[in-house]
Amino acid sequence: MVVDCHTHIRSASMQNLDASEHLAAADVVDKCIVLASSLPGDVVGGGDDSSSEQINKHLSQYVERYKQKMIGFAFINPIVDGVGVKSLKAFTEKLDLKGIVLYCSQSAFHPAHTRAMRLYESAQDLHLPIFFHNTSVGQGGILEYACPILLDEVARTFPELQIIIGNMGFPFYEQTLCLLAKHKNVFADLSVKPGNVWQIYNVVASAYEQGMMDKLLFGSAYPAAKAQDCMESLFGFNKLLAGADLPVVPRSVIQSVIERETLKILGIEK
Repeated sequence: MVVDCHTHIRSASMQNLDASEHLAAADVVDKCIVLASSLPGDVVGGGDDSSSEQINKHLSQYVERYKQKMIGFAFINPIVDGVGVKSLKAFTEKLDLKGIVLYCSQSAFHPAHTRAMRLYESAQDLHLPIFFHNTSVGQGGILEYACPILLDEVARTFPELQIIIGNMGFPFYEQTLCLLAKHKNVFADLSVKPGNVWQIYNVVASAYEQGMMDKLLFGSAYPAAKAQDCMESLFGFNKLLAGADLPVVPRSVIQSVIERETLKILGIEK
C-alpha cells in the first residue's frame, strides 16, 4: 500500500474546494492523509471560519465525501483550544478525524508548552498520532519553535505517542535524524521538492548512512508537490547523479519508504 502522509486541501469556502485537483494528485496512492491547516486559504479562509472548530468541521465533511481515499487530521492550537480527552474526542470521534496536526511555529507556541504537554497526554491516552508541521513560513512564524530537537522532551515524556516530524524537520535535517535514532515513537515525513535533486540526495543519503530509512514515511506536501512527481524524484536522483562517484541509495530501500505501512505504524489501521 502506498500512503501519502502529508497533503492539504485548499479552499476559500466549502463551495470552492479544489477537490478534483486533490483527487487527481492522489490517484497514484492508495490512501492520503489530509492535514487541516491554520493558514488562511488552507481548508477554509480567514474571518469567522478560521477557528479550529470550523476548520475541522469542513475538513471532516471533505474526507467523509471521499473516505475510501482520505484520512483527516484535526488542527488544534493548544493555547486556545481544549486539550483534555473530552475535547479531543469532539475533534476526532465526532468528526471521524484520525490524528492531530500542530503548527508550533505559525501558532507561536513552544512544543513543550504546559498546555501542549497536556494535549500530548490526552492524545496518547486516545492513541492519536500527532503530526508536527513546524516549518516556519513567512515572517510571522517563530523559527526556533520549528526546531525538531524541542520534540525530544515530548518523545521522552510520552513514549507511546506516535510523532511525525513534517518535511523532515526542514531546515533542521540533522536534528530530525538524531530524534529518529533516539526514539522508537518518532517518525519523519519524507516530503521532497521534486526539482531540488541535490537536497533530496543529501537528505536521503544521510538517512540511509545513519540507518534511519525505516523511520521515514512517504509524503508529497500537496499542493506544494504531487505524489507522482515526488516518487519519480526519489527513484530518479541516483540516475541523475550517476558518474559523480557518490554513494548510492538502493532502489529497494527507497521503494520500502514509498510502500511503508504508514497507517499501521501510526495505529490508524490495525
